[in-house]
This record gives sequence, C-alpha cells and structure tokens, in this order.
Amino acid sequence: MGFQDNAAAWGQHGLACLFWSQRLRSPENLQITSQVAASSALTRDEWRANFSLASIFGLRMLGLFMVVPVFAREAAQYPGGDNTGLVGLTLGIYGLTQAALQFVYGLASDRFGRKPVIIAGLLVFAAGSTVAALAPSLLWLTVGRALQGAGAVSAAVTALLADQTRDVVRTKSMALLGASMGLTFALSLVVAPVLAAWGGLRAIFALTALLSLLGIAAVLWWVPAELQQPRRQQDARVLEVLRLPDLLRLNYGTFVLHGVQLAMWLAVPSMLVQAGLPQAQHWLVYLPVLVGSFVVMGGSFFQLEKRGLVRGAFLTSVGLMGLVQLGLWWQIGSRPSVYLLGVLLFLFFYGFNVLEACLPSMVSRLAPPSARGAAIGVYNTMQSIGFFAGGLLGGWAMQWGGPHALFVGCGALMALWLWLAWPMQIPKAKAPETPRSTASA
Repeated sequence: MGFQDNAAAWGQHGLACLFWSQRLRSPENLQITSQVAASSALTRDEWRANFSLASIFGLRMLGLFMVVPVFAREAAQYPGGDNTGLVGLTLGIYGLTQAALQFVYGLASDRFGRKPVIIAGLLVFAAGSTVAALAPSLLWLTVGRALQGAGAVSAAVTALLADQTRDVVRTKSMALLGASMGLTFALSLVVAPVLAAWGGLRAIFALTALLSLLGIAAVLWWVPAELQQPRRQQDARVLEVLRLPDLLRLNYGTFVLHGVQLAMWLAVPSMLVQAGLPQAQHWLVYLPVLVGSFVVMGGSFFQLEKRGLVRGAFLTSVGLMGLVQLGLWWQIGSRPSVYLLGVLLFLFFYGFNVLEACLPSMVSRLAPPSARGAAIGVYNTMQSIGFFAGGLLGGWAMQWGGPHALFVGCGALMALWLWLAWPMQIPKAKAPETPRSTASA
C-alpha cells in the first residue's frame, strides 16, 4: 500500500507539473514573457534614433577632434604661434563659448523643439569652421574656434536621444552616443596627421564645415520625428537642476573628465615623438588603443550593469584615470616608452568610455522630464567649461612647469572627483516598460 500511495502521489505531481507547464506555455504567458524580454532590447525606432543622432554628434565632434592631435605643432606656423599660452587658449576657447550657450540651447530645445535648435547650432558651427579655415593669423583662428563653440548642440542632441529611448535602455543608448565620440576621436587621430601634412589646419577646418552641413541633412531626413510631450511646459522645476547634489557631482565630473582629456594632448604627442615615433605614425598607437578600449568596455561594462555593479565600475574608472596621470608623469623622467604610453592611453580611454556611457544616462534619470533639456544643458555647459579650462590651464601649466605640472594638476583634479563621487548613489533604471512601436517615425 505504501508503494501504491507513493506512486499515486508521484502521478498526481506529474500531472500537476504537466498542467502548469502547459499553462506557462499558453499564448498569453508566452506573450508576456516575450514582452518582458523585448523591453530591455532596443526597438527599431530606438536603433534609428541612436544611429542618426550618433552620426550628427560624431560628425560635429570629428570636426572638433581633428585639430587636437596636430594643433599645438601646426598653430606654431601662424603669426603669434610662438606663445604656448595663446595656443592653449585657442585650442580650448570653443569650450568657453559652448559653456556660455549650452544651457541656452538646452532650454530653447525644451521650449521650441530639439530639431530646430540642432539645425541652427550646426549652421553656426559651419560658419565658425569657415572663419578658421580662412584665418590669416592665430588671432583669427581664435575667433573661428570661438564661433565653432557657439554652435553648442550637444545638449539638444542628447536630450532628443533621451526623449526617443526608454529608461531601461538609456544607458546603452548613451553608450552608443559616447561610442560615436570615441570612434570619431579615433578616426581624427588617423586622418588629422594626413590632412595636416597635405593642407595644414585650413584643410581640417574646411572639411569640418562640410561635415556640419552633412549633419544638417541627417537632422532633416534621417532623425525620427520628435515626440510631442508635456515636457515643453517649463516651470520652477528647471531650478532643480541647479540644486540637486548628485547632479552637481556629475557636472563637476564631466568638467574634470573633458578638461583632463584635452589638456593631456598638449604633452602626449611630444612624448610619443620623444619615444621615437614620428607624428605621422602616431595613429599606429592611437587606433589600436581606442578600438581595443571600446571592445573591452563593451564586453565588460554592460555585464557589470546587468549585475548592478555600475557604481563600482564608475568609481574604478575615475580612479583608473587618475592613476594614468601618475603613470604619464613618471614617464617624463626618462625617455618615454611607446609601449608603456600605449598601455597608459588604453587604460585612460577605457575609463573615459565607461564614464561617457554612465554620466549622461545618470543626468537624464535624475532630472525632471519637463526640464531634461535644461539639465543636460547644464551638464554640457560644465563639459564645455572643462574643454576650455583644459586648453587654457593646460597651456599655462606647460609654460610654467612643463609636462610635470600638467600631469600633477590633472591627477589632483581626478583625485578630488573620486572623493566627491564616493558617497554618490547611482540611480537605477525604472522597471521595463512596453517598448515603443517599431513602426517608422
């Protein structure tokens, strides 16, 4: 009887398992399961928004980045180019004019729409590139760079991407936008020495003007239509973006991140030359370093994000970039090694890519939706001030104490950022929502 009772119990258990397995396989449950899985994947509209806006962002940043690896050496050929402080000012001044207008552009995009603001900014950027291409002296080159910065569309582009994507995939989307910046920087490091050897800075700025016009075409015919949302109704909540402590930490972070990134290039190219690598061959270091850092970041960071370890990746990246400044400082004492410089640059860009993915995504989550453009405008303002400070203060540091002073200053700024960021709690993505329709916008 015991055996029969056990057999009956197991039979009932098997029937129950069969019933519930069929129940779970019912069309209704399969549909729910597929919706949950799909909610964390980019839809067709989100892919289109990502690639179109990344192309606009990338085309503009390519124009800005192409001058960075060759500017210090090429600007010396202009009248007034023997003043390293003025050269640093000219390199970074576009960040000052961007800083003055990023918040205005972001606020205007909340009120008048993202696309009109982006087009207007790209037209201004094209005008500045034309002035720089025709500049007869370093002074006019400074004017052109300042006008370039006045086309401050980064906030509007980032806000439009945030509008077009769901919260659950926003970090991935911002990472793609950051990747466009990194990839264009890699391309600029390859293209810039060739263009500079052929036509100097004039050829680079002429190509930049053309790229900005291509960006306008992408806005008109490729970027999905804007979503009409009540976010345009602005009120006192805009002031929140100036008071939230975590937003203030992020704003300081982007200031340091981009200031250090720009300042480094006042010394790194010369260090590679001292290591025995001619300027025309610097891409042999830059290209594998940047591509490798993207591959490693893509294979590690998103896995860490899925496991809820974003805070650890964020703080580690900040600390890693600070240690890179110490390594570059240590290389000054003797003849630099090309291989060690390559390793240090790889570590720097790995940390930079992680932070480029984290920071704008965190800003978009912390900001109230009705003031998202303004919040990203403040964020990009601090980013632009960082570019300006990196060029100006980096030039002064080089003139006053050489590369030693430059890397010590950069390392101190990174250490301060790590200290300020340590108590910060990383905002989590909202629960997965139903994806937007995959119909073309």
